[in-house]
Amino acid sequence: MAKQLVVWGLLLLFFGAAQAEPPRLKNRLAGHPSPYLALHGSDPVAWQEWNADTVARAKRENKLLFVSAGYYACHWCHVMQRESYKNREIAELLNRSFIPVKVDRELNTGLDDALQEFSARLQKISGWPLNAFVTPEGYPAFVLLYAPPDDFRKVLTRLDERWKADSAGVKKLAQEAAPAETQALQRQTLNAAQLARWESGFLQQLHAEMDDLRGGFGEVSKFPMAPQLTLALELQAAGPDTKLEAFLRLTLDQMAARGLMDHVNGGFFRYTTDPGWETPHFEKMLYDNAQLALLYLRAAQVLKEPRYRTVALRAVDFMLDALAAPEGGLYASTSAVDEAGREGAYYLWSRDELKRHLNDAEYAAVRRVWKLDAAAPFELGYLPGEWAVPARAEQPLLRSAAAKLKQARKNEPLPKDDKRNAGLNGLALSALAAAMRAEPRYRQAAASAYRFIRGQMMSPDGLYKSMAKGKKLPGAELEDYAFVARGLLDYAEAADVEDARKDALRLAQTAWRQFSDTQGWRRERQALLATVRPEPALADGPVASPSAVLIQTTMGLGDAGLAARAREALQWYSPAMGRDPFSYPTQVLAYRQAVSGER
Repeated sequence: MAKQLVVWGLLLLFFGAAQAEPPRLKNRLAGHPSPYLALHGSDPVAWQEWNADTVARAKRENKLLFVSAGYYACHWCHVMQRESYKNREIAELLNRSFIPVKVDRELNTGLDDALQEFSARLQKISGWPLNAFVTPEGYPAFVLLYAPPDDFRKVLTRLDERWKADSAGVKKLAQEAAPAETQALQRQTLNAAQLARWESGFLQQLHAEMDDLRGGFGEVSKFPMAPQLTLALELQAAGPDTKLEAFLRLTLDQMAARGLMDHVNGGFFRYTTDPGWETPHFEKMLYDNAQLALLYLRAAQVLKEPRYRTVALRAVDFMLDALAAPEGGLYASTSAVDEAGREGAYYLWSRDELKRHLNDAEYAAVRRVWKLDAAAPFELGYLPGEWAVPARAEQPLLRSAAAKLKQARKNEPLPKDDKRNAGLNGLALSALAAAMRAEPRYRQAAASAYRFIRGQMMSPDGLYKSMAKGKKLPGAELEDYAFVARGLLDYAEAADVEDARKDALRLAQTAWRQFSDTQGWRRERQALLATVRPEPALADGPVASPSAVLIQTTMGLGDAGLAARAREALQWYSPAMGRDPFSYPTQVLAYRQAVSGER
């Protein structure tokens, strides 16, 4: 009998332990509406979504969260998937020792911004794919960007061993590395002297960062940096400066003439990997093209240069040609790779292809201007660009050549991220409203974009975040409210549609209520990272600061109470902005608008 009791006790102990084991993780991304997340649905990694349930599981099991953020058009995101996330050995290590989470950064921009900021502080670099190790309590502990599989495996193994040996120590270090707790907001009265200090500081940093030989900023790679160029253009409009004008013209000319611009299909690529604007990363983003269309339209006015208007409208035409969804709205991006996984294949041409599609005169023109006599700079051929200045007689030949090549590629599939994000469509509506002012032929496209936002992206209590695969996704963030409200106001003023202004006011009221309080600004309604703090001003990134855009929009809506709140928010003191006004150009513009009374 005693032996039987022992056996039963052991069986109960065994089955009790077995029942206590958490269920094995399964990949939850198959069939996800986000094209980027759906791509990872067949990985052997047991990817989870970023949500409260996932964080709660990490707490229960006392495991590090492995949070991997990327986006559909990101070339190196796809490389890391192919090399590491399809690797069963690496997948087993991730599934066993971590809670792996895949994030589409275009659906979780607040989370992505926080992790990018952590990466910049820890490693002085940020970007995608971004892979962060986060404690169960929500504190980022370590981050890495793209890594080859052997290096990645070593990092995973070392972190796993460190966590098992001293998880409490890792948690403590992560908490100590977190930003300081939010202090009570300090206020500074709106005044012209403060504005002058910020504008002067911005210009000092601009002159220190600018490349006055090749245009743009930096000496390694070149990004468009539309928010910074927009402020520089407005400062030039307010007080003309010969050196600043020369830099602006050089930068705008280089971006439009060389490898950042697609000279066949129109539109701008995301960035170039070299300082001379020659070698692009071939993804094209809706947000870049919308912002650059606005920038070039304004440059045409300020610098009195009509050809910048042509560049702007080519970017708008690309948006409508390549990103417009048949059922309304605009997609997020086109991919850097074709369906065969070849980077840039859609945009590169061999000599034989060019001879086949062009007549003798056209080929002679592109041969000289596109430098076909030199060795092909890419494995798949030549990238069209104004590598030599076209003669007047060559210009119509280059246009006819581009039209023929565009037609030749028309039926070749180009992968797209077919999410329709609220905020990105708001940016597009602003660009279409400005294009409509420049040319009436864009009136119908602007009206269609407005109808899509009003009919599909607006919910009874605010906004949806995105629409994909016929599903409306919740979780709209500050940037969605700010950019949609701005787009609606721009459209209301361009097309004289009062309902659009009313819609903008309603969204602005909701945004102020949900994302701003006496502590400052929040990008998300409810952050799951413990390190996220309200901020007195949000910095610009690839897109303009959403808090500053909301302030600008609010001051133009005609609501006295809300405008007073916007002016009050501009008085919140930001030490970071004082140190680095170059990272806050849209906030400087909003401050300028408030001080000067401009619209």
